[in-house]
Amino acid sequence: MMFSDAVYAALGVGALAAGVVPRIVFKRPLSMPMVFLAAGALVAALPLPVPVVDPVRDRLWVEHVTEVCVIVALMGAGLAINRPFGLRAWAGPWRLLGITLPLTVAGTTLAAVLLLDWPFALALLLAAVLSPTDPVLAAEVRVGEPTDAEQDEDEVRFTLTSEAGLNDGLAFPFVLAALAAASAAAAGRPFEWIGGWLLTDLLGKAAVGVLTGLAIGLLLGRMFFRARVSALRLSEHMEGFVALGATFVSYGVAELLHGYGFLAVFVTACAIRSAERSHGYHKVLHEFTEQVERLLTAFLLFLLGGYLVTGGLGALDWPGALVAVLLVLVIRPVTGWVAQLGFRAGTRERLVTSAFGIRGIGSLYYLAYALGQGAFSAHAEELWSVVAFTVLASVTLHGTAATPVISRLDRLRGRSGPPP
Repeated sequence: MMFSDAVYAALGVGALAAGVVPRIVFKRPLSMPMVFLAAGALVAALPLPVPVVDPVRDRLWVEHVTEVCVIVALMGAGLAINRPFGLRAWAGPWRLLGITLPLTVAGTTLAAVLLLDWPFALALLLAAVLSPTDPVLAAEVRVGEPTDAEQDEDEVRFTLTSEAGLNDGLAFPFVLAALAAASAAAAGRPFEWIGGWLLTDLLGKAAVGVLTGLAIGLLLGRMFFRARVSALRLSEHMEGFVALGATFVSYGVAELLHGYGFLAVFVTACAIRSAERSHGYHKVLHEFTEQVERLLTAFLLFLLGGYLVTGGLGALDWPGALVAVLLVLVIRPVTGWVAQLGFRAGTRERLVTSAFGIRGIGSLYYLAYALGQGAFSAHAEELWSVVAFTVLASVTLHGTAATPVISRLDRLRGRSGPPP
């Protein structure tokens, strides 16, 4: 009974803190994720009856909670983007997805092979797990709430937010590639998997995810804003929880059709947003998803902090830590810069966009999912140590730098006009 009561008390304090902390750290070189990571570590280190989650032992639970957190965040990100979809208007994200994402996977795979002496499939899994970015963990580098103005988003916030919305789904083919490579190597046919992976996992499932998200988003957008029956025209009733319904329907249908649900959710959100771009209902939907996302993120990071101080880094050695540092400080910034060569954004904007490739909840989900397939279970402790340390390093570095860097960028932009 005392244990149960302590859990309820901890959940209550955490929920209140999730509402208060963002306002306390606003405009300071600190972020909510940093606070909850530190709080989780502190509480776990004290003799208090608060449970500590071990992602190796509690893998299935971790997989599903992180899965929900990611899809809710994707819906919120898609609803917040004001800029209409287009090849030229979205040139920044396309560059990061088409160039930075595969180069990041390749660079991290090479680093893991050389520094950790891991086989190719295991190194590829680590790289795939750490490839998606997660600006939700630093509010300063993502777009704000939906507005009427279609072009009021600066290029940095827009590019990072839309990149994260899309690469959370496009990282999945690389995770599946690692699983396929491991199975093929075990069967003595190390290259036989490539053709099927290209057609099915890379192209087929991505296409299903995009088309499913687009169809559901257009259908829901028409229902929300133009349905002939008033009860179905939900924009008139301003109920935010409907966003969760759209999230779960899109994700579930895409997964049932063997497509990428993460991709479908983000596309659904963008399609709903385009249905009636200036309507105030988008703000209601976004605010609800943001609140749910904040609660889930705070909860997960609190548990991650506890895991880190109770043995989570026990399997980490200096080569593993070096791979994490290289990814955060070298591989992502360099590949992000390469992708933006010749892009219309100014030098300062390109530099910030390249540097803020934040790793977070998506990486935790992908690792939990991959370990559930059985091929890499013998390396679970090592993988979790490297991934947890990478998230810790990213949250600390980017959370500290986000506010001063973005604030200075905003001041320079306001002072000098368009970037050089």
